[in-house]
Amino acid sequence: MVNTSQPLGSNHDRAERAEELRRLLNRAAHAYYVLDSPEMEDSIYDQLYRELLDLELQDSSLVTTDSPTQRVGGRPAEGFSSVRHRIPLLSLDNAFNHDDLHSWYGRLLKVLDREPPAGSPLPALAMVGELKIDGNALALSYEDGLLVRATTRGDGEQGEEITANARTITSIPLRLHLKPAPAWVEVRGEAFIPDATFQAINNERQSREESLFANPRNACAGTLRQLDPMVVASRRLDFFAYTLHLPDDWQGSTPRNQWDALQWLGDAGFKVNPNAGLLPDLASVEHFFDQWDNERRQLNYATDGVVVKLNDFQLQDAAGFTQKAPRWAIALKYPAEEAPTKILRISCQVGRTGVITPVAEFEPVSLAGTSVSRATLHNADRLEELDLHDGDTIVVRKAGEIIPEVVRVLPELRPAISQRLKLPQICPECSSELVREQGEAATRCINSSCPAILRGALRHWVSKGALDVDGLGSKLIEQLVDRGLVQSIADLYRLDEALLGSLERMGSKSAENLIEALNASRSQGWAKQLYGLGIHHVGDVNAKAITTAFSDSDSLHQAACHEPDSITAIYGVGKEIAQSLQQWFSNPANQLLLNELHSLGFSLALNEDEQTRAIAAAANNHLDGSTFVLTGTLPTLTRSQAKEQIEAFGGKVSGSVSKKTTYLVAGEEAGSKLSKAQGLGIKILDEDALLNMLKEFP
Repeated sequence: MVNTSQPLGSNHDRAERAEELRRLLNRAAHAYYVLDSPEMEDSIYDQLYRELLDLELQDSSLVTTDSPTQRVGGRPAEGFSSVRHRIPLLSLDNAFNHDDLHSWYGRLLKVLDREPPAGSPLPALAMVGELKIDGNALALSYEDGLLVRATTRGDGEQGEEITANARTITSIPLRLHLKPAPAWVEVRGEAFIPDATFQAINNERQSREESLFANPRNACAGTLRQLDPMVVASRRLDFFAYTLHLPDDWQGSTPRNQWDALQWLGDAGFKVNPNAGLLPDLASVEHFFDQWDNERRQLNYATDGVVVKLNDFQLQDAAGFTQKAPRWAIALKYPAEEAPTKILRISCQVGRTGVITPVAEFEPVSLAGTSVSRATLHNADRLEELDLHDGDTIVVRKAGEIIPEVVRVLPELRPAISQRLKLPQICPECSSELVREQGEAATRCINSSCPAILRGALRHWVSKGALDVDGLGSKLIEQLVDRGLVQSIADLYRLDEALLGSLERMGSKSAENLIEALNASRSQGWAKQLYGLGIHHVGDVNAKAITTAFSDSDSLHQAACHEPDSITAIYGVGKEIAQSLQQWFSNPANQLLLNELHSLGFSLALNEDEQTRAIAAAANNHLDGSTFVLTGTLPTLTRSQAKEQIEAFGGKVSGSVSKKTTYLVAGEEAGSKLSKAQGLGIKILDEDALLNMLKEFP
């Protein structure tokens, strides 16, 4: 893994790094949420996520819709019905040390209008510290005191229903210990497997010569997604509850703060972690965190940090939410573990744009119960910075089941006779000579026929942010390329069901579904088509801006090759993007691809919806200056669709209600945001009123 402290000087370096981070994070999310096969430790995911977020905050042109920062999490797994959460199950922002904690506290004071004068001590706010259990988040729904549904986190808006499995967890009450019980209550908590239970499970699996689980969290994730509840029951999962949501009209005992909420959960029959603390100020939080860094190793379950929450619920409401996380809580993580090992060799991977990524291969080392033997090194500069030699002893940080980070080399242990390790001079996939342009960090294969580049281009074209072709995964793409069945993006649309059905792991029904998905992708908008072409530096956000200015591929081609100033005149589009477009459109092979796509039914032009947005932009964005908040379930629009349409007309979408809110858009099962908006006199809209407002042009 790349050293996250490595400076990135040029725009090109930042764009390359952002692309690499998106690839790594999306791959990890897909493996975790879709394939149910986690491949990255939380600690390294958090570090990479934070690095990507920092890059995007510095340069908004790097933000793409496939960026992990634009979303809460991954897609629900196959095999269970998808259920929309009554209340979104958001993730927490992360902190990694006391400085990060102080920065979060400062932001919290600012949003609460409690910043002290310069030189004055920070005002004390009561907080609750809870151990961060290394398990899997669950949302439990109770109606009239009975458990009616249990769901996984999923993408935060929707999860998979696993009620039958949750019923096997004895620490989850099937009926609340309350009389009378509220009409409904949502309880959130963490399912986990205790260490002793995990060891017993692995011992039993070993006796049956079955593969062993890597760690308790992986075992828990796999267990919750078992289709047979009997298997789940045999794994003896446990559960800690930590959050609840009650109806606004509940007349019974209602907690006013997080500390009382934990007591309420205990009284209702839930198992609550006994190691929480009511902390009067920031110094107490720091002491709590430091104390458990030592004592957590004596626990019989895994914990990787402390969750810090503002105690008072009224202050929580005042602090509100970002689009992704509550402002009033933070996950304070403990440092990752490190271990020494010996380097064996350097291998290389070839990316979609031809970038060569060196990978360190070393003697397997156990980190948190996981054997790892490879680490990405990013580029030649990082390789040179580490000064790796054959036979070197390196220090590997605890970073994941597959992808760790090489932290440093121990030169004092270097063999007397050793050679410095360098990148190869030829492509490992196609044997073409590699090129590194002056001033660039990346080394590239520039052979457009390189199988690795083609595989990457196809994966990008069918990705969710681009053409969104469901059913065309990496394994199938490898088969199509390796067998010579697909030599360009256009060839995908020449495949037939009979050929696809003959491939490995492809039946007639899967082939039929894939052909339908490919045909449906022809109607995707011009912005997604342009983004899907994978032009260097042209991300999802830039593609929308460019296609709004140039309504079809012909006009963009003319501008790229003959009027580059008209491209750089677009807000957020610089010279590097214009140069990339000029280089791409000047390539005869790319012109042939566009012609083929056009003949296969692609418009390569704005569709009706995109034209509507373009008209709205030209009409001076009549929602400019208006702030919207979305709550509840809308009849036809998802929240992301509603947000996209509001922003297309110049409006802003916020995650929390405040005096600055202009409109609240409320759907079914609207929560406390509706009551708060009504109390502030904010205008309430339903979906029809919103759609009518979007159609109103000045």
